[in-house]
Amino acid sequence: MCAIAGFCDFTKDLRDEYEANDETVSRMGREISHRGPDDFNTLVDADIAFAHARLAIIDVENGVQPMTKFCTPNGFIPLDKNFYKKKCPLRPGGSGFKEDCPRVSIVYNGEIYNAGELREKMILDGMEFETDSDTEVILNGYLRYGVDISGMLNGIFAFAIWDGKKKRLILSRDRFGVKPLFFMKVNDQYLFASEIKAILKHPKVKAVVDREGLCDLFATGPAKTPKSAVFKDIHQLEPGKTMIIMKQGVNIHHYFRLTARTHEDDYETTVKKTRELLVDSISRQTVSDVGLCTLMSGGIDSSLVSSVVSRKLKEEGKILDTYSFDYVDNDKYFKSSAFTPEKDRPFVDIMKNAIGSRHTYLYCDSRQLYNALFEAVEARDLPGMADVDSSMLVFCRQIKPHHSVCLSGECADEVFGGYPWFRDKEALETECFPWSKDIAYRESALRPEIADVINIREYASKVYEKTRDEVPFLEGEPESVKLYRRMNYMNIVWFMQTLLERKDRMTMKSGLEVRVPFADHRLVEYVYNVPWEFKYRNGVVKGLLRDAAGGLLPKEVLERKKSPYPKTFNPEYTAMVKKEILRIKDDPCEPLNSLVSRAFIEELTGSEDNLTRPWFGQLMAGPQLMAYLISINYWLKRYNVEIVL
Repeated sequence: MCAIAGFCDFTKDLRDEYEANDETVSRMGREISHRGPDDFNTLVDADIAFAHARLAIIDVENGVQPMTKFCTPNGFIPLDKNFYKKKCPLRPGGSGFKEDCPRVSIVYNGEIYNAGELREKMILDGMEFETDSDTEVILNGYLRYGVDISGMLNGIFAFAIWDGKKKRLILSRDRFGVKPLFFMKVNDQYLFASEIKAILKHPKVKAVVDREGLCDLFATGPAKTPKSAVFKDIHQLEPGKTMIIMKQGVNIHHYFRLTARTHEDDYETTVKKTRELLVDSISRQTVSDVGLCTLMSGGIDSSLVSSVVSRKLKEEGKILDTYSFDYVDNDKYFKSSAFTPEKDRPFVDIMKNAIGSRHTYLYCDSRQLYNALFEAVEARDLPGMADVDSSMLVFCRQIKPHHSVCLSGECADEVFGGYPWFRDKEALETECFPWSKDIAYRESALRPEIADVINIREYASKVYEKTRDEVPFLEGEPESVKLYRRMNYMNIVWFMQTLLERKDRMTMKSGLEVRVPFADHRLVEYVYNVPWEFKYRNGVVKGLLRDAAGGLLPKEVLERKKSPYPKTFNPEYTAMVKKEILRIKDDPCEPLNSLVSRAFIEELTGSEDNLTRPWFGQLMAGPQLMAYLISINYWLKRYNVEIVL
């Protein structure tokens, strides 16, 4: 994994002011170099400036970026990898290139799991390779197949390619948005980066938030609309899309969309195919030139990933390292509920013994959890999922000294229907997002004059309806089938994106790459079209997944009730966030008070009942909402946000 950043300008030759442009793109790239601590390089050419910070995973020695090839009468030839260390611009004569010699350059963040097959295909097509890196697979793939290469990739990626022959910049992002990519137009320049903070480092960019940005924070937050970055004029390239930027204009198109298809397999065949897809996806994602590990909570999703990885490593004579998370004194304060019925530790113990992994239990105390809230905001560049974010940040820091790559069970619940709202008739039939359906509660959080201006109820309805209208159905499907399709699609394009964003920012803040096999597009496409009665076989949550995992997991884990990502039950944490939000409320200089009602904070902190009232999904209730508001306040100050209504 890596960090990419850069800008494109068709109005002047960027090499004419090489030092200034190299300094700007370097500043943008350095701001996100935590994503790639192993190497850093820049490239300034006629119309583009690229920066790349590398986390070396595949072909550690040769996969240097930016990677450039230039055209000769004999085809495209690679640029010497040491070129970037020389810090000299591409100038006629100065580098030995002629001005009319087209160059194609790439910066890329991600992993391509079918790189081997694509390399073999392209070699048969006459392409030559100088490295074993997947970067060169994408670059050669572009030279051979053009922008269609994105649809040929199985992996997680965000890349920028400058085509000097066609004078165009291509930005592309993986199908489900595992890897981030933001962009912005400022005057004559198009900026892009892996994280918002890099764009904010450009001298012409200011941190401004308008009505729509505030709606993302309060109407749907911490989720946000798929192309939103909250900051005014900064956008996310949506998953499954490619953006082509030329002097004549911009074209953004889907290279991938979920589609509705008739499912013709019987249940036994469906189980077999699901298992094959899962095992293949997990196995592919073990490819690495550095050691890897898995996150294992004792739930079916992460346990299945760990089991398959362990078996594969044992074939190579290796032992899998696994990690689980919990909080100091959670044993003492744990409270069973419908959402969190059981403790994780007993099931982790069963799994580590069953697969023979080398397991490490990671812990976080209340002070660490609270202190990390603020760095989690900086990692995300936005208020996020509060302690759900900050705990991940703490845990990843403990993993990074030992591993740079790990696999996770993220995305299984969205794909296989594991959340309670999949089985809630009211949630299925109500025209709103089920994880943030209490819009009246959200409205009450705002000062009346702010609520009147931004109208979060209207915004929530608008973005919901837009997503609802995109849901792919088969013609003539009964309404009952459509309801489940709609819920499935909503979870994939909204809820899953929020969790993937959290996973990427919190892990990459420590330079830790996390892979998510359940987001393999072949698996998601197949399961999307599987009937709900198969997924919920015999009334069992994720029944299809459990049957597909048969023989790979101990019976106790296979039959375990779903339990979400762990949260702290320690009252110390609640006391900390309560103290801070009350301090903010009483300080007229704190920016949160210009947006949030004092009466709302008083009610939130003054009633035990409000501590369990949900704000977002299963994991964000009273203490997390306090932390979310604290995060908004910190973000407004830390990013010097200007609010424009």
